[in-house]
Amino acid sequence: MLRIAVQSKGRLFEETMALFEESDIKLSSHKRSLLVQSTNFPVEVLYLRDDDIPQAVATGVADLGIVGENEFVEKDEDAEIVKRLGFSKCRLSLAMPKDIEYPGLSWFEGKKIATSYPVILKNFMKANGIKTEIHVINGSVEIAPGIGLADAIFDIVSSGSTLISNRLKEVEVVMKSEALLIGNKEMSAEKKEVLDELLFRMDAVKTAEDKKYVLMNAPKDKLKDIIEVLPGMKSPTVMPLAQEDWCSVHTVLEEKRFWEIIGKLKALGAEGILVLPIEKMII
Repeated sequence: MLRIAVQSKGRLFEETMALFEESDIKLSSHKRSLLVQSTNFPVEVLYLRDDDIPQAVATGVADLGIVGENEFVEKDEDAEIVKRLGFSKCRLSLAMPKDIEYPGLSWFEGKKIATSYPVILKNFMKANGIKTEIHVINGSVEIAPGIGLADAIFDIVSSGSTLISNRLKEVEVVMKSEALLIGNKEMSAEKKEVLDELLFRMDAVKTAEDKKYVLMNAPKDKLKDIIEVLPGMKSPTVMPLAQEDWCSVHTVLEEKRFWEIIGKLKALGAEGILVLPIEKMII
């Protein structure tokens, strides 16, 4: 049985549960219990605070953990990154009152900075030769300058709306963060087999993201030109139709290039274009 520590609430929790569901890992309940076993896969989920997950994995309380890269770097525990998951993206940034002109990093010399990530901030300032006073706050860091508790803040930024509402501006991005799957370095061979199957499922889900399965009818005399504009996984599938001068072409397109390519296909005479979502893709 593989034990996975996940955040007990918040955006990372929601996206982790969505990944489990898409990977067909069924859980009997979500946040009702501290430890929940899957009903159809040899894993159990341990719900923890996000900042407790790196230590839980490093000490073997859990075999795996899904945690923000910011927390993993801040805690600096002896666990390994198994996979970057690509969701819950954000950044750790320095921000200051928006009415003050920002001349560069030298502005922070001697300033008091409020943060929940003192280790990352200390290492960054040390690397840049800047001495600051770090004030550790667990919670609403962004209010610190407004109440005179600090001159600036170092905190997570996603959309930036929280900074704007507190009359702050982002001036330096220190690191970018995303969800990580981390693992205990002493995992048994039996548990690694389960992990391999879990990664296989996750990869199938992630590979299918932002991709569409496209079917179309194409005139045979334009088939070569149509295939040239299709960036399929390997080569498109071509099947004959009852009408001898036409064939059916099946392929996979990335959604970000979808409309650009569809326009070219229509110009080449493709008709009856059908677009389907892809849930899983194994390559």
